[in-house]
Amino acid sequence: MNDVKLLGVDTGGTFTDFVFYDGQCLRVHKVLSTPQAPERAILQGVAELGLAPEGLRVTHGSTVATNAVLEGKGVRTAFITNRGLGDLLTIGRQARRELYNLQPQPLPPPVPFELCLETGGRLGADGQVVEPLTEADLVQLRAQLEALAPRAVAINLLFSFLDDRFEKAIAAAVPEGVFVSRSSEVLPEYKEYERGIATWLNAWVGPLVEGYIARLRTGLAPARVFVMQSSGRTIAAEQAGRKAVHMLLSGPAGGLAGARFVGRAAGCERLLTFDMGGTSTDVALIDGEVRLTSEGAIGPYPVAVPMVDMHTIGAGGGSIAHVDAGGLLQVGPQSAGADPGPACYGRGGQAPTVTDANLVLGRLLPEAFLGGAMRLDAEAARQAVGRLAQRLGLGIEEMAAGIIRVANEHMARALRVISVQRGIDPRGFVLMSFGGAGGLHVCALAEALDMERAIVPVHGGVLSALGMLAASRGRQLSLTVGGLLQDLSESALTEHFEALIGQGRAELVEEGVVAGEIAVERSLDLRYRGQSYTLNIPWQGTAATIAAFHAAHAARYGHRLDVPVELVNVRVGLSAPPPPVRLAAASAPERPAAAAVKRPLHGLKEEVAVWARETLRAGQEIQGPALITETVATTYLAPGWHCRVDGAGNLLLQRAG
Repeated sequence: MNDVKLLGVDTGGTFTDFVFYDGQCLRVHKVLSTPQAPERAILQGVAELGLAPEGLRVTHGSTVATNAVLEGKGVRTAFITNRGLGDLLTIGRQARRELYNLQPQPLPPPVPFELCLETGGRLGADGQVVEPLTEADLVQLRAQLEALAPRAVAINLLFSFLDDRFEKAIAAAVPEGVFVSRSSEVLPEYKEYERGIATWLNAWVGPLVEGYIARLRTGLAPARVFVMQSSGRTIAAEQAGRKAVHMLLSGPAGGLAGARFVGRAAGCERLLTFDMGGTSTDVALIDGEVRLTSEGAIGPYPVAVPMVDMHTIGAGGGSIAHVDAGGLLQVGPQSAGADPGPACYGRGGQAPTVTDANLVLGRLLPEAFLGGAMRLDAEAARQAVGRLAQRLGLGIEEMAAGIIRVANEHMARALRVISVQRGIDPRGFVLMSFGGAGGLHVCALAEALDMERAIVPVHGGVLSALGMLAASRGRQLSLTVGGLLQDLSESALTEHFEALIGQGRAELVEEGVVAGEIAVERSLDLRYRGQSYTLNIPWQGTAATIAAFHAAHAARYGHRLDVPVELVNVRVGLSAPPPPVRLAAASAPERPAAAAVKRPLHGLKEEVAVWARETLRAGQEIQGPALITETVATTYLAPGWHCRVDGAGNLLLQRAG
C-alpha cells in the first residue's frame, strides 16, 4: 500500500480541490469547477499536477447526485408499489412547510401520476402474503414499462424488508437496459414513505451517476477510482453507481473525515466544525467520531440512509448580498457560483458577495489569492459593494462590514442548531474552520458562541479533498427487526448482525480489502414503546444496552420513562484500515519567520502584519490582529486572539481570557 499514489478530489460549486500524497508529503491544487461536466475539471487538475494514472488511487467526492436532486433533473423514473398505494410518495407525511399558511403552494409530486404503477405481491406486517404476485401481474407490468419507456424503475412493496422475493421477481421482469432500484436492497427498513423516497431517489439519479462515473473511470484509466459516501466511508466506483442515494452528502462527508483526521493529529477530539466554501456552509459536531443520522434530508425529500449529521445553509464566499422588499440587508442563499463568480474575480459578476466584502475590508489580498495565480480585482469589488451601499445610504466599508456581520450571524445560528439546540455546550469544544473562506470568519464565530479555542487546520482550504484521501473504505447496513428488546434473544440478534456483516464484508473483500482487517461496529435503533423516533445505541448485551438507552434518552430529552424499550432497527458499520497518510512535520526555519508586509484593515487604527503560512515554524506564536495567507485560504486573526503553530502546521487559536 505504501507505494500507491493517493489523490483526493472534492468537487465544489466554485472550485475543484486536489490533495496528492506520494507516501512522504502532500501537494494541494485547485481549479475552477466545470458544473456541466465535473469530470473535465478533475482531468484538468490531474494533468496540471503532472500525475500519471498508473498506480494512482483516486477518491472522489461527487456532487452529481446532489445537484441532480436539488435542481430536479433526474431521469424519467417509474415507481412500482402495491395496489392502492400509487400515491404514496405524493401524500408523503402531510407535513406542512409553513404551519400557519392556510393556502400553501402544492409541491409537484415526486413521480407523475402516469408513472406510478400498482401491482400485487403484498405482505402483511407479519411477513405473510396478503395478495400474491401473479404471472399476469408481471406480464402487465412489463407491457406498461415498455409503453412508458422510463430510464429507471423504483420498486417499493410493503414490508419487503421481511421478504424480498416479490421485489426480485418484479426486477427480473423489467425490460433490459433500464436502471432498477429495489427498496429491499436500498433501505430494508420500516416506514414505507421514507423507504420509497430513498428507493426513488436512487433510481431517479442512478443512471446519471453511473454515466458520470463511467466517464471519469475511462478518463482516469488505469487508476483505481473510489467515491465518498454520505456516511464518511468510501466505496469502489464500480459499485457506487448502483448506490447513488448514498452519495448525496459525498463532498461534505469528506470534509468531516478530514476534520476528524486533522483534529486527532492535533489532539482535538471534540470539534465543532464549519466548512465555508463558495456556495454554502456546512456545520457539524464531532465528539471523537463523526456522528451519523438516518433522519437527514436533501431539498424537500427525507433521506433515511446513513449520512453524516450536519446542517447546511446557503452562506458561502460567493453568497450574494441584496436588499429585500422591506429594505433589510440579506446575504444568500443565492450564490455567484464559479461562473461568473464574485465581482472581484473579473469574470463579469456584478452582484456584491461575501468575498467582495472581505476584499473591501482588506482581509483578502488581491495579489495573494490562490498563491498569486489569480489576482483579484479590488476596484470591481468596491464598485459592486458601493452600488448596494448607495441604496442604503452607507459608506462602502460600512456596507462591507454589514455584509460580513449578516453572513456571520447566519453561520453562528447554524452552529447553535447542532450544539445548543441539542443540549450541548459549545464551550467544551474546539471550533474548526475549513473551506476556502472559513479562516476569515473563525474568530467572529467563536466569539458568537463564547468559545475560547479554535483551529485552522493545515490544508484547511482543501480539507474535504484531504478527507477523501484519508477516509477508510466501509459500509453502513441496516435491517428492521421489531419487538421489545427484553423479549428478543441475544442469539436471534446475533443472527441478524452476522447476516448484515456477511453482506458488507463480501462487498469490501470484492474491493480488495483483507477480510481479517475489517472492523465491525454493532448498534440498535431503540425507542420507548409508543414513541416515533429512535436513538442509536451501541450493542453491548441486552441489559447494558437498555441501560445505555435510558441514559442517552435522559441526556438528550431531559427525562427517562418507566416504559419497555422497543427495538426498531439493527445496524452494522464495517470499515477497512485507513490509508497510511501522515501529516508532514511543519518546516522549522533556523529562526522564526518575520511578517512580510503590513496592511490597513477597516476598523483598526494601526496596520496589521501579514504572514505567509508556509514560512511559519512549529511553535511560533502570532498576536492578533493579523492576516495569515496561504495558497488556498486566508486566516483573519482578530484582535484579542493569538495563534500558535503546532508540529504539523495547524494554527491553534486561543482567545484572551
